[in-house]
Amino acid sequence: MHTYNVIGLMSGTSLDGLDLAYCQFLIKDKDWEFKILNTKSVDYTPQFKAQLKNAINLAVPEFTELHNFYGSWLGEQVNLFIKDYNLQVDFIASHGHTTHHKPEKGFTLQIGSGQHLANVCGIKTICDFRSNDVALGGQGAPLVPIGDMHLFSEYDFCLNLGGISNVSFQQNNKRVAYDIGIANMALNYITNKINLAYDKNGELGKSGVLNKELFYTLNNLTYYKLPYPKSTGYEWFKKEIIPVLENTKDTTENILHTLIQHICSSISNDLLAASTKKNNTLLVTGGGALNGFLMNTLKSKLGTSFTIDTTSKTVIEFKEALIFAFMGVLRHLEQPNALASVTGAKKDSSCGVIYIPQ
Repeated sequence: MHTYNVIGLMSGTSLDGLDLAYCQFLIKDKDWEFKILNTKSVDYTPQFKAQLKNAINLAVPEFTELHNFYGSWLGEQVNLFIKDYNLQVDFIASHGHTTHHKPEKGFTLQIGSGQHLANVCGIKTICDFRSNDVALGGQGAPLVPIGDMHLFSEYDFCLNLGGISNVSFQQNNKRVAYDIGIANMALNYITNKINLAYDKNGELGKSGVLNKELFYTLNNLTYYKLPYPKSTGYEWFKKEIIPVLENTKDTTENILHTLIQHICSSISNDLLAASTKKNNTLLVTGGGALNGFLMNTLKSKLGTSFTIDTTSKTVIEFKEALIFAFMGVLRHLEQPNALASVTGAKKDSSCGVIYIPQ
């Protein structure tokens, strides 16, 4: 029975920072088991956050320089993590940071050079998990559902509340998943205007009231009417959401309140439509799961047909890093880690580029 010890790296669209998770995987009676043994979060400095946010606007030379620099920086963070906990690592699985995501035009790009990362820490590195799926006609996202299916199969629905909200579930014996819409990316955009990284526990949003015009405008965005499989990201947020928020003249509290009502309405509408039974179990992870007002609003909108689990803070905060570590294991074994039923690709595939340290 072979055990795989892997470090998963995740940088999400909300630009909070880098998550590192040291995970152990083994397969027992055809079922995968996992442990999250050590974790660490590294906040981005305001300057670094601004660089990553601006990457989409860079010319090729400057963009390539940032791509390589970020890969080396990731390697340095891995070295510190290994030293802190004296870890024995088989390989690293790095998501990178998404700067461009246009699957309808045939490309997606996550920066963080795998070769630079591997060279800095001297450990085999697997990254670029999305581009092969896009090359096969898929969205390249969401990818987390492969982990939901193998590691969290006891739940009927798995919802992640990161910068974007996404969900996965079984439908007609296949895994279905897609990006629902905005989540923390929009909330943090508003709080950043008053020099707050986020609205702790949703207290500001809770104190506001609904802006009906903003609520109606957000609910009627074209993306929400598209059928799945579908995925979105910062480019959509920049083009469609930011102008709406900038044109809304209201208090911070009221805008946050309205955003949370919109986020929870979008999620509850989709989950209730997909539900086929009276009692469903829902795992909620990502930073949004720590927003008390958001979670209470979601519970209220879903009603008694959903039981929500947010019990493990480690899983809430590090599930994506865990699953990219798991995707690395599947890639190492040359087994499928991207599901066509989820992404819309021509077929399931084993995604990720392997870099050997030099």
